[in-house]
Amino acid sequence: MMRNGSATSNPSPLATPSLARRMACWLYEGMLLFGVVFISGYLFSALSQTRHAMDNRPGLQAFLFLILGIYFTWFWSRGQTLAMKTWHIRAVDSAGQPLTQARALLRYVLAWLWLLPPLLLTLPFGLPALEVGVLTVGWVIVWALLSRFHPERQFWHDAWAGTRLISQPT
Repeated sequence: MMRNGSATSNPSPLATPSLARRMACWLYEGMLLFGVVFISGYLFSALSQTRHAMDNRPGLQAFLFLILGIYFTWFWSRGQTLAMKTWHIRAVDSAGQPLTQARALLRYVLAWLWLLPPLLLTLPFGLPALEVGVLTVGWVIVWALLSRFHPERQFWHDAWAGTRLISQPT
């Protein structure tokens, strides 16, 4: 169909957002999570009577893992987090249906592949924070670019979880 001299087409309802848009959403999500982590950390320290930041560190990490799991599972089972709404991206299953809470939880666990490999790799070497940061950023870039090798340009943790990110019409 021609409109104003240019061809228009209806995008597929399961069109994958561009990598740049997904990564912008990823960064924005990180900024929003700062508040979630801050409030959760404060709540944990108040409930556990932790007086020093390095006390009870494994407990805090487990608590934050749980809180983030609840956050993402709840929002993804409803389709979108706040950042995904802003960038018009929706999480669905491979058939385009809303995620069940079990599938959203599986996606959450597999999404840790964004950060866990470089952190586990650096653990036995006791590397300084700057080197850990550089390795982590490098891995995030590699992991994001690996989506180029997926037939539908999805992230690999989505493919393994049976989920996908699609463009949400505005």
